Amino acid sequence: MMTDTPQESFRLVLVTVVGQAFGAAGYALEERPTQWAGGLFRFVRPLDDGLKAFIEFQLLSYSDTLWAAGNPSRFRVTLTRTDQAAPQMMSLHPRFARRDLSALVVEDFGVAILPSAAHWWSFTQTAELGQALAEAGHLVVGFGMPWLSGDLDPA
Repeated sequence: MMTDTPQESFRLVLVTVVGQAFGAAGYALEERPTQWAGGLFRFVRPLDDGLKAFIEFQLLSYSDTLWAAGNPSRFRVTLTRTDQAAPQMMSLHPRFARRDLSALVVEDFGVAILPSAAHWWSFTQTAELGQALAEAGHLVVGFGMPWLSGDLDPA
């Protein structure tokens, strides 16, 4: 895979691995090339009561060259339900919630499928990235999306 930046490569693999499943669930990748250049990729879906559900993938790439050269990179996934236009904005809405996917799965649901509640998925090559995104995507679909919609409560 030849692209200009690690961020663009990440976006392409992200859309390939999770795009169809997320789209089927009503989520769309926001078209924000400036955020993409900084390693932030956000899927959004409108919910009821004027709320939105956000699934954010934050990439940390430690080099300007692709990880195919063996440079380590990592990402994490953050879930937000809010009435605000952007998930980083605080909200007083009673259903506002923000949680890292790993903390939701490990701490809130008590499923020890990840090494820790502060887990970052790491990779050094495209194949590893695909596997890491598949694992994270599976957890988003199984835990994150139902939690965001209010259909799955850890209590």
